[in-house]
Amino acid sequence: MNTPALPIRLFLMVAVSLLAACSVLGSGQRDPVTLYAPQVEIAPDPAWPTVEWQLAVVTPSATRVVDSPRIAVRPVPGEIQVYKGVSWSQPPTDMIESVLLQGFEDSGRIPGVARSGTGIGARYRLIMDLRRFEADYAGASVPAAVIELNAKLLDVRDQRVVASRTFNQSRTAASTDVAQVTGAFNQALQQLGDEIIGWTLVSGQADAARASQD
Repeated sequence: MNTPALPIRLFLMVAVSLLAACSVLGSGQRDPVTLYAPQVEIAPDPAWPTVEWQLAVVTPSATRVVDSPRIAVRPVPGEIQVYKGVSWSQPPTDMIESVLLQGFEDSGRIPGVARSGTGIGARYRLIMDLRRFEADYAGASVPAAVIELNAKLLDVRDQRVVASRTFNQSRTAASTDVAQVTGAFNQALQQLGDEIIGWTLVSGQADAARASQD
């Protein structure tokens, strides 16, 4: 079932002139590129626990193809292309990191969260591996925004893996129009962030409770 189109206001669409990847030799011609910056707001879930520990979020790792600012599309299995004349405003790994940091901070359920390496006295560290971030036709007439990410929650004190989970999100675009495809990514990012934040808080809280009992 196709996802309804999202309002255009959910996206910051900035047309800028960038040097074309394949410009005419010697012409110096510049082609316009539209930048898409999904605006994701995650509402706290009443079921999320309030914790007393702090968290460090590590920027997700990813291959160069997956983490490219170009918007990737898979027209057929085994083939990756990019949409012409458009780009993300930042690489996917940075997008995910920003979504999570803002989501944790706005949740009011955790006393401190920051990027890894900022000096925060974190008890847990969230480590992630971004495996897919692409529009995939998968044999359909319109593509779906597909995000696959593995997350591990580590206890900083002994580097023990507290919990591990692979998250998969797929949201079908309303049409083949690039604006609608990026709208599907906005929905997928929002659901991904919601699931990761809830999972992290619940997993960390359960581990902290076990440790206090021991």
